[in-house]
Amino acid sequence: MSKKSIGFIPLRKHSKGIPGKNKRKLLGRPLFTWVLTEAIFSNLNEVYVFTDDEEIIAYVEQHYTWTSKVKALKRSADNASDTASTEAAMLEFCTNEPTDFDVFCLLQATSPLTNRHDINAALLKLQESTLDAVLSVVKTHRFTWSKEGSPLNYDVMARPRRQDFEGLLIENGAVYCTYKTCLLESKNRLSGKIGMIHMPEDTLVEIDSETDWQLIEQLLISNFKTQKSARRINHLILDVDGVFTDGRVTFNKEGEFSKIFDMRDGMGLEILRQHNVNVMVMTSEDSEVVRQRMKKLKLKDTFLGVKDKYSFLERLCAERNISPKEIAYVGDDVNDLSNMLRVGWSLCPINATKTIKYHADIVLKKASAHGAIREACEFIINYNLRFK
Repeated sequence: MSKKSIGFIPLRKHSKGIPGKNKRKLLGRPLFTWVLTEAIFSNLNEVYVFTDDEEIIAYVEQHYTWTSKVKALKRSADNASDTASTEAAMLEFCTNEPTDFDVFCLLQATSPLTNRHDINAALLKLQESTLDAVLSVVKTHRFTWSKEGSPLNYDVMARPRRQDFEGLLIENGAVYCTYKTCLLESKNRLSGKIGMIHMPEDTLVEIDSETDWQLIEQLLISNFKTQKSARRINHLILDVDGVFTDGRVTFNKEGEFSKIFDMRDGMGLEILRQHNVNVMVMTSEDSEVVRQRMKKLKLKDTFLGVKDKYSFLERLCAERNISPKEIAYVGDDVNDLSNMLRVGWSLCPINATKTIKYHADIVLKKASAHGAIREACEFIINYNLRFK
């Protein structure tokens, strides 16, 4: 009989090191959503975001309705103070929430390099062994010393080469799995017979300072870019404001009134679809003007009001059996950045933001609402010729 496993992501509203860090945008996404997304697409049965921040609760409830796995719960003020332990929050959840489960998996938002494979590896190791708990560790080839000036893990007279040095196993604070019974009995995330899973050395970094934040950001960017490879482009995903339009909008007393679109873009998309490339639209705004324009263009795959575009992209790929490497994405601002890094090809108009132009695979010569999409379509058609 399979055991029910839950993920638990504790978040505090106030942080001394980086104020509001859990909601701060990392590559255009709130920090906590990185590990949340991986938890959703892991083998966990349910995922709980446990926080005293009402804004985060509202965000989860509004933008993750597409999955039944995620729930946001209110954390008490006592267990969200600077002196409260993570264990106190874990026990509060287990005591007060009538949730039936067997395996408890603690995940830390400050470790955004954690992925679904790490979570699955921990669950598998725990459930296919006689262990009581499993934690994630990193092997690092560092020499350690005592404060008295003595080497702790090597002989200074026989300094080993890196390739001959066994190294150290260090807790990276990313994943902790245990049984509910063990947690309630020991009141600790780790107890009894403990096993380990190994994660890459770069996951040793946890976000506790501005320097950590900058380092993690560069590691994420590097990881995404090294995963890119050349494939035929079968899908094109487009943002709207700043891609279809010039980013401006007019309002009247009833609200949004009009946006400016380029007719040449519509013809380009029609020609592109004739070359067997599916076109999708993904925008954070829920606009009736956009809805009507996409209806006119006969773009059925139009997704409005998508705040976490990265999670939504992961969902699309999973449901439709699409590889991100066969997707081209056109965006213009930081809320598109994580998706542009994730897909096979990223493009942006010449008037996109500086950050987007720096990371895009191709900066188009045309501006948004002035032929940028048409230019992107022509690029894709020419690029795909090599795969015939």
